[in-house]
Amino acid sequence: MRNNVIAQLIFETMKNKVFNLAATAFIAGILLTSCNSSSQDIKNAEDKLQDAKEAVIDAKSDLNLAVQDSITELQQFKTEFQNQISANEKSIADLKLSFADENLERKVPHEKKLAELEAKNSDLKIKLAEYKEGETDQWQEFKTEFKRDMDELGKAFSDFTISNKE
Repeated sequence: MRNNVIAQLIFETMKNKVFNLAATAFIAGILLTSCNSSSQDIKNAEDKLQDAKEAVIDAKSDLNLAVQDSITELQQFKTEFQNQISANEKSIADLKLSFADENLERKVPHEKKLAELEAKNSDLKIKLAEYKEGETDQWQEFKTEFKRDMDELGKAFSDFTISNKE
């Protein structure tokens, strides 16, 4: 019986050692897996950070290109309409010269109309010179409104010269 008790004690001790060894292996496995997972998570986070940095660089580059395009468009717009305004000023000067020899009865209404056209042209010149680049919506609104005003002025010039030829 004593052998049985000793065998039983050895069996219980072995059972406890196997259980402890299994528990230790299980915990070690979890720790190793979680450490590996953490290092993998860190690697993934670093990759995502690098991707985000590259996206920021790309976005800045796109923004710079858009700003450059916007500045170029504004400069082209201003140049085009400054040329039109200068052409209008030349037309006004030419028309004033052509009316210089007319009698007073015909000259006064012409000069009055020319003064109105000259004032509109001058207002548009100032408006164009004072425009500072703003947001896209403001630029589109300005551009549309300015073109409309220039078209109206051009039509007024056209109507004025046609009515004077008749």
